[in-house]
Amino acid sequence: MLISTTLGLGIAACMITYSLIYLMSKDPLPNKSNRVYHVQLDNWHRNSAAIEPNLPPEEVTWRDAMNIVHAKQAKYQAAHAITWGMVTPANKNVPPFLGIIRATQGEFFPMFDVPFLYGQGWQNHPINHVEYVTVLSKETNQRVFAGINSVGKTLPMLGKLFTVVGVLDEWHPSPKFFDMSFGAFYPPEDLYVPLQIKAELELPHGGHTHCWEKDLGDNYQAFLNSECVNFNLWIELASQQNKPQFDNYLQTYVEQQKGLGRFPRVSNNIVLNINQWLVYKKVISSDMYLFFYLALLFLLVCLFNAASLISTKFTAKNSEIALRRALGANQLAILSQCLTETLILGCLGALIGIIFCLMGLEGIKYLYPNFSAFVTLDMPLMLITVGISILSSVLAGLIPSIKVSMLAPAGYLK
Repeated sequence: MLISTTLGLGIAACMITYSLIYLMSKDPLPNKSNRVYHVQLDNWHRNSAAIEPNLPPEEVTWRDAMNIVHAKQAKYQAAHAITWGMVTPANKNVPPFLGIIRATQGEFFPMFDVPFLYGQGWQNHPINHVEYVTVLSKETNQRVFAGINSVGKTLPMLGKLFTVVGVLDEWHPSPKFFDMSFGAFYPPEDLYVPLQIKAELELPHGGHTHCWEKDLGDNYQAFLNSECVNFNLWIELASQQNKPQFDNYLQTYVEQQKGLGRFPRVSNNIVLNINQWLVYKKVISSDMYLFFYLALLFLLVCLFNAASLISTKFTAKNSEIALRRALGANQLAILSQCLTETLILGCLGALIGIIFCLMGLEGIKYLYPNFSAFVTLDMPLMLITVGISILSSVLAGLIPSIKVSMLAPAGYLK
């Protein structure tokens, strides 16, 4: 039991850190991540970069978001930003609450394969068209409408009356690739509204907001007309082969804006697919890899200790093994017996390792609630844990098994 526990501790430490790296780096949209792109444009001041040493801002301006979305040069296109406002349900038994809102275009939902429990999203509206509709998260629908199909019902919020057109199913993309303003594992928003409503109702600017222009004043429209960036811009192409065509469109657009006195810097458009964007954002910190390497070292220490314990265990059975050899058992039979014992110890170590790993992951969920939606030990990880445990036990017991199978029985039979 001591040998299995030693192996289990080493495996658990290694698998906890590996699980986090594996889950953090998991493709959040595997069926089309190579066709969905984040767009960056360099509209910054001539004499300074938005992000040193020479990178464009990660968000775009209202003007660029509207122009590119409504140019319809991709299969889907959507700009979006975080905002917030008071939700005042008509049901007096549900108290008003401050809702976290994502203002976006309707193509946000099909582009990111957002699952719906009831209803659907809305179509992209023309620039000057405002329609007071909303999509609720599953949690918000449960909170306001007790989980029923609320499509078609009205919801007072932001001082207006909104019509519910859809309710999301469980949706917790991890990492939250489409907007990491508050971190890569921040939970989804409570409600979704058309982006034009943000301008119509002058809703607050959430997330990252950066400006290089000075003295804009308090006028909301002045902000929208400025070079201030606040909107994440994403597109989905029909195929990867359409990427050069979109790049050409983007370059042409920038040149047109240069003719209007904008974009004073050298053109520096960056269009990254989802996985490239996650690498760009360094979702997995170097500290996480350091912890993993330390866990590997701890596993090696546990392996050496397990090898020592296995050697001691087999040495205590030298007389028994010598007697078996004298009765006709060959070296291969002895080696097979010893390796079978180490395999059993490895299986027990895997069970103990999985238990410790689950306990560790639950502790991480408790300490970091934002991770709770994605920190799980799924079947591939469990199979990896079992495989590592069995391999570790064989490696730990291989040399002691070979030594004991090759001992000369004569010295132990006297």
